[in-house]
Amino acid sequence: MRILITAGPTREYFDDVRFISNASSGKLGYAIAAEAVRRGHHVVLISGPVELSVPEGVEFVPVVSARAMLEACREHFESCDAAVMSAAVCDYRPAMRTAGKTPKITETHSVTLEPTEDICAALGKMKETANRDREGAKPKRILIGFALETHDARARAEAKLRRKHCDAIVLNHPAGIGADATTVEVFISGEGWSPPRSASKADLAAYLNDLLDRLARGSSEPSRTTS
Repeated sequence: MRILITAGPTREYFDDVRFISNASSGKLGYAIAAEAVRRGHHVVLISGPVELSVPEGVEFVPVVSARAMLEACREHFESCDAAVMSAAVCDYRPAMRTAGKTPKITETHSVTLEPTEDICAALGKMKETANRDREGAKPKRILIGFALETHDARARAEAKLRRKHCDAIVLNHPAGIGADATTVEVFISGEGWSPPRSASKADLAAYLNDLLDRLARGSSEPSRTTS
C-alpha cells in the first residue's frame, strides 16, 4: 500500500518570529510511519516541525503551517491508498501576519484569529469521491482520523468520524502529549469502540498498523463496546 501519514504540530505565525502552536512531539505519527515501512508499505510522511529523526525509508515532506500541510496532503493523497492523520494541526491562525518582528508594547495587545483548514475533512471528501468512482472495486481508500478531547470525548470523536468521512478514529488523551506512552481508544465505523489500550507509542503504532491492514483488506470484526 501507499500510505500518507501526517505527524507533529503546525505553526501559525503572528510575525516573522512569533507563532502559536501546540506541544505535539510527533512521536506516535513517526512510530506509525516507521512500522508501516517495516511492513513493506510505501509511506509519505508529511510532518510539521519536530525534534525527531526521519524514519528510514519514508518519503518525507516537511511543512510548517496548516495551509502547507493541506496542500501537501491533497497532492500526495491522489496516489495513496490510505491516510493516517495523526498530526496535531492548529485550529486557528492569526488573521494577519506582520512582516518582521513586531515591537513589544506595554499596552494590552489583541490578535484576531481565524480557523485553519480542516485537513482530515478535505481528505475525507477526496476519499468519498474516489471510492464512488471505483464502486465495486477493491480495495477502497481508507482514512483514519485522530481526536484529542477532554469533554464528552467519545461522542465528540464519533461526530468527527462521521463529519470527516473517516473509517476509524483514534481517541487520544492530553496526558500522552510528548510522552513515550499513551492511552488510546479506537472507534471503527460499523463496529464500535475498542477497549482503552495503554502502551508505548511503538506498540500502539503496531496496533494501528494492524487495524489499517485489516481495514484495507475489507475484513471486519464484531463490535466490542459502544458509546
